[in-house]
Amino acid sequence: MLALTNAARAQGQTCGTTAFPAVGALTYNAQLEQAAQGHAADMAAKNYFSHTSQDGRDFSQRITATGYPWYTIGENIAAGQTTPETVVAGWLKSEGHCRNIMNGNFKELGVGYAANSATTYRTYWVQDFGAR
Repeated sequence: MLALTNAARAQGQTCGTTAFPAVGALTYNAQLEQAAQGHAADMAAKNYFSHTSQDGRDFSQRITATGYPWYTIGENIAAGQTTPETVVAGWLKSEGHCRNIMNGNFKELGVGYAANSATTYRTYWVQDFGAR
């Protein structure tokens, strides 16, 4: 997922009607991954799909709870796709998700994935972006 996201950033993208030039690569961050994985696992365990956890926390609260000292953050979520390639392709077709991917202020990325065949969507994906 990190490689696919960086490939999209390196090419530049059009998000909605706005063209974004190529931006620098993101680096992996374990704290962002912890927040992303925790949210993906929670959605899969509790059969919901939302940026807001069922305990009421949003992504900024989940990221802060990991100790990540951020000054800017963002989150993309997806559900139902079976491969990282289809998830990233879908995000790039969605203006808001694409803008997160192409945001040059974001420097780091953590990714989460969880599956549960007993849920509505079966697969849950989360990207948490940040910069400190």
